[in-house]
Amino acid sequence: MALPRPSACAALVLAAFSLGPSAARAEPALVLAPHRAVYELNLLSASGSRAPTQAHGRIAFDFTGSACEGYVQNFRQITELQPEEGSVRVSDMRSATFEAGDGHDYRFQITTKVDDGGEDVDGDARKAQNQKFSVDLTRPKRTRLDLPGPVLFPTEHIRHILASARAQETILEARVYDGSGDGSKVFATMSVIGKPTTTTTDEKATRIDALKNMRRWPVTISYFETDKRDGEPAYILSFDLYENGISRALKLDYGDFVLSGEMTELTLLPVPKCDK
Repeated sequence: MALPRPSACAALVLAAFSLGPSAARAEPALVLAPHRAVYELNLLSASGSRAPTQAHGRIAFDFTGSACEGYVQNFRQITELQPEEGSVRVSDMRSATFEAGDGHDYRFQITTKVDDGGEDVDGDARKAQNQKFSVDLTRPKRTRLDLPGPVLFPTEHIRHILASARAQETILEARVYDGSGDGSKVFATMSVIGKPTTTTTDEKATRIDALKNMRRWPVTISYFETDKRDGEPAYILSFDLYENGISRALKLDYGDFVLSGEMTELTLLPVPKCDK
């Protein structure tokens, strides 16, 4: 049974960003919401011989920063899977990232441990004006990669999803780089955006004044590995995305099994001042 590779999850809980002049049309500029959130993971469905019989875990997410100084996020996901035979398998993924406010620079440190093994990926990705981008890796080994673009970094990707949602667009296709795997992988993504709602949710953590009557959209992002031609997504991520960027009602589809993620804790942090 293959354990999930959770690095793509970091993209789902990014806060919103101030959009460029063409993105939001007549809408007022989005204000990001620095916050800390915790999501409890449970097995939603499973099928096939490699599927676990039980699964649970937790995601802890911390987001701070501003359009002036850039955005910092710390993310951790622990998942315990019980296969049909054998002992429990444990996956522990941590990431710390920084993305410049203009989306041109992305620095990342990702550690993934599966049972007794693990891997570390550290690097710095920068975009060039010709839409290509380069990655300088220090781990797993020191190397430089020159990769074809255009690509979006994770926070920039969420920004584009929010812009599309506000413009009443339902599909967004984009190539995304998040530093996962060995640091050389680019994902082709397709985001499907549903109709907005402001109804009250069943998650107590979201029943706060800051989210009352705020629009949110159901979003499903399919991640495809660009070097595979089978047409099947490697991973599907679904969630409700609030207009200030907070996410709820997670669904993590790894193919053989699906995890649900309920927000159990939410703390809003002060919004940094930005003079630009």
